Amino acid sequence: MSVCAFVNIRKPQDMTSSDAVVVLRGIMRRVTGERYKVGHMGTLDPMATGVLPVAIGKATRLFDFLSEKRKTYVAEFVFGRTTDTLDAWGIETNRDDKVVTKEQIESVLPSLIGEIDQIPPTYSAKSVDGKRAYEYARKGVELSLPAKKVNIYDIKLIDGEDNKFHFEIVCGAGTYIRAIARDIASALGTYGYMSALTRTESGLFNLDNSVDIKDFEAAPFDHLITMEKALSFLPFYEIRPEYRKKVLNGIKVAFDDLPEGTFVATIDGEVFGLAESVAGNLSIKLRLV
Repeated sequence: MSVCAFVNIRKPQDMTSSDAVVVLRGIMRRVTGERYKVGHMGTLDPMATGVLPVAIGKATRLFDFLSEKRKTYVAEFVFGRTTDTLDAWGIETNRDDKVVTKEQIESVLPSLIGEIDQIPPTYSAKSVDGKRAYEYARKGVELSLPAKKVNIYDIKLIDGEDNKFHFEIVCGAGTYIRAIARDIASALGTYGYMSALTRTESGLFNLDNSVDIKDFEAAPFDHLITMEKALSFLPFYEIRPEYRKKVLNGIKVAFDDLPEGTFVATIDGEVFGLAESVAGNLSIKLRLV
């Protein structure tokens, strides 16, 4: 049998995203007897929990397309002190006696919303001269990482007191939530770090349709998300039987009713790939079979 699908894992704390992928790869091999390419679609730090979309088989070809979707997090930030990793697992490096209020926090949030320049944490997977930034940090090497453009669509203060506050953050790919804690604190003239993090949504994947790894292992086929469902936010276009052979052979075919933008091309009711209209011709951007 051939599996081409997704599973929305609810990642526990203390497990890396890569470890979750290894576990799922082993489960799929045991239940099918075949080796599958498996990959997650957006890293979660080991201390973070929540939504970890994982692609299986040829669904991994959609990584670049789906991983760019909006992500929503619920984060807990502590102000008045910070750590070398900007999270609760690091070593405390600075503290002060400043007490921040909800009103003060809300006054600086607008400056952090939009397309902003964000400096990645020193303890991050950013590549520097062929090595990860955290490898240098662990050796005590000081780095000055360049800022990168990220999109932060919204930051809402949920609740909190005594310098510990909860936020809901909606952002684009590549955003470091730990860095947001640092930057809010800096705007308030103090220190800050991330003490807890849960990803509640990544594109169409959310906590409601997520599954614990143990539950997935008990009944993997009950929790697979089909290609059709994963791509349901796009228009679908069924290629007529008489053009099937040409499209399969990569020949561009002219149609007068193609959807605008990117759409899902199907053949005999099955997903063939992602396509677009180029001068009225159906052009396959990404083949999935």
